Amino acid sequence: MFKLKENNTNVKTEITAGFTTFLTMVYIVIVNPVILSSAGIPFDQVFMATIIAAVIGTLWMALFANYPIAIAPGMGLNAYFAYSVVGSHGGIDYTIALSAVFVAGIIFLILSLTTFRERLIEAIPENLKHGITAGIGLFIAFIGLRQTGIIVDNKENLVGLGDLQSPAVVLALVGLAITIILFAMNVKGALFLGMIATGIIAFFTGQLSFAEGIAGVPHLPEGLIITNPFAAIGDVFQHSLYAVVFSFLLVTIFDTTGTMVGVAEQAGLMKNNRLPKARQALLADSVGTSIGAMFGTSPTTAFIESTSGVAAGGRTGLTGVTVSALFILSAFFAPLVSAVSGLSAITSPALIIVGSLMMGAIAKVRWSEFDEAFPAFLVILSMPLTSSIATGIALGFISHPLLKLVTGKGKSVHPLVYIFAVLFLYQLVFLSH
Repeated sequence: MFKLKENNTNVKTEITAGFTTFLTMVYIVIVNPVILSSAGIPFDQVFMATIIAAVIGTLWMALFANYPIAIAPGMGLNAYFAYSVVGSHGGIDYTIALSAVFVAGIIFLILSLTTFRERLIEAIPENLKHGITAGIGLFIAFIGLRQTGIIVDNKENLVGLGDLQSPAVVLALVGLAITIILFAMNVKGALFLGMIATGIIAFFTGQLSFAEGIAGVPHLPEGLIITNPFAAIGDVFQHSLYAVVFSFLLVTIFDTTGTMVGVAEQAGLMKNNRLPKARQALLADSVGTSIGAMFGTSPTTAFIESTSGVAAGGRTGLTGVTVSALFILSAFFAPLVSAVSGLSAITSPALIIVGSLMMGAIAKVRWSEFDEAFPAFLVILSMPLTSSIATGIALGFISHPLLKLVTGKGKSVHPLVYIFAVLFLYQLVFLSH
């Protein structure tokens, strides 16, 4: 089924690769509930929704595309959901925000069945893609710093340095230092191991306790949150969440496609610069996003951590099946995850480090060309300062074609970008955001 011999691998190697990938990305079952529960979704609901979305998306990728690429709710988009979407647009709650995620997933699924997705990716300027990635990285790193108390509110300058003698801040800094050292030493699963080390320190210093135990029977407090697709579509229209849906869609398309290509290249799966079974692979995250939204989580994406499994020899979907099995096993440890997630010093270092990794895209921006550099700069700057990924994307899409027009390079801009620019301008000026 997985064509192990054709891909020069074996069962032992694939299972080892699956364990490796899981260890590098299991932090998401802790961090995602922390972020989304701040938007009002019950912790246990997000915990199970995260696992369900990861299992379904990864199994789809494994069984239908036979790729060693893992799917799970993505970092950045969960922060956008919790800190920018919920509470905005007339005070919408998480159920309505999940409707936007569901609609984006359905659109994503439809686009994955056509060639429009590839055309859309080609239409977006490369520098804007890099700017969006770097901006999201800066945004989630800033969130991590705020959650730990390293950065606090300041009346004069908006933000300032927190109390470095606070036990919570000291624990966060120690945890960050441990995780950075593990990363620098190329230790597999550095984020997860850093959390474990920080948790042990927190336990012995009295900052962490396990009042409800460590393991328990998995459950969904609210069951299915989205049961009627038409009601979800109605929520989007009623609350004018067009920009939100587009932002979810746009970031997921870039993130997932870029990651898939990168992992496939590393694994030697690309054929003549093309990705075989691309349609089946692209459907994995769109299916995961739609089903994940129904249970209570933000959009899914392909995880770049899959490269660790590829480095360990993973070449087929058996790696993904192993990852899925381990995610199912993790569902029985909700009380442990809940206790750990209650202490931001344990989870925030992961946000800061993932943010720094995403900032690497900034090096790919053509800074020597002002009409290319400034829109990317505007995206990167505005995302953390406005606490809105959508606003950053909007400003980038508006400024890029404008600068091209005034410099006589208007013909180099894809027509789709002009359409997006007009839509974003209308949204910023006339709609709530």
